[in-house]
Amino acid sequence: MILRYLHAYLIGGLGTVFALSMASVSAEDLHIAVAANFTKPIKQLKQVFEGNSKHRVIISFGATGQLYTQIKHGAPFDLFLAADMKRPKMLVDDGMAVAESLLTYAVGKLVLWSPQALDLQANVLRLGKFNHLAIAHPKMAPYGTAAKQVLEKLELWQTLQGKIVRGNNVSQAYQFTATGNAELGFIALSQYKAIQGNSRGSHWIVPEQMYDPIQQGAVLLKKGQNNPLAKAFLAFLKSPLARQMIEELGYVEPNLS
Repeated sequence: MILRYLHAYLIGGLGTVFALSMASVSAEDLHIAVAANFTKPIKQLKQVFEGNSKHRVIISFGATGQLYTQIKHGAPFDLFLAADMKRPKMLVDDGMAVAESLLTYAVGKLVLWSPQALDLQANVLRLGKFNHLAIAHPKMAPYGTAAKQVLEKLELWQTLQGKIVRGNNVSQAYQFTATGNAELGFIALSQYKAIQGNSRGSHWIVPEQMYDPIQQGAVLLKKGQNNPLAKAFLAFLKSPLARQMIEELGYVEPNLS
């Protein structure tokens, strides 16, 4: 699949455009803080963006709240790709990010997943015939906030407290479920798409009206405002090719107009 994207990148002229925009840049590195749900997409975007250049994209993954705290304490990131718009906007308000760079790069979808063959719907949660339900921590991860909203909508948040296990981020919620430490887990659709070919499990794409939109924001940090690679990567994120890749990997395409 990556070869197909690389071919489109070069044939479509995007490679030439970005190569020209970075022609005067030395072999500089780009450091990006990325929300855990976006692991597979950013790895593919990184491969296409780097191409055959000498530039390196260095990625640090984590819960949006954890990454925000690291940035506030001086972590040397150039870009922040969060799982919400709240934290990037807070960094702008705090004078730590460039306001005009703020954009929604993806809109996430929430999935209830089990490696077991179950008839996954809301009724599975109501029946409660499971020992553990994995979610990302609502205070740290937007996908955890969304999972909490779904359970509150079903009036199950308090009822299931004894069965909920919280991961630091949505990747950990996935790991709890994949390893059998939880029978069910709320994960990102992009995570399910990454494993569905290797798993006979079951899933329920949660109706979007059951939780607030998971609008994922990207922003240029003040530490990276003099790094041309950071601006080039933001431009790449808005390109038709990147948007196609992001959509194919389980996200709703944002309106970038």
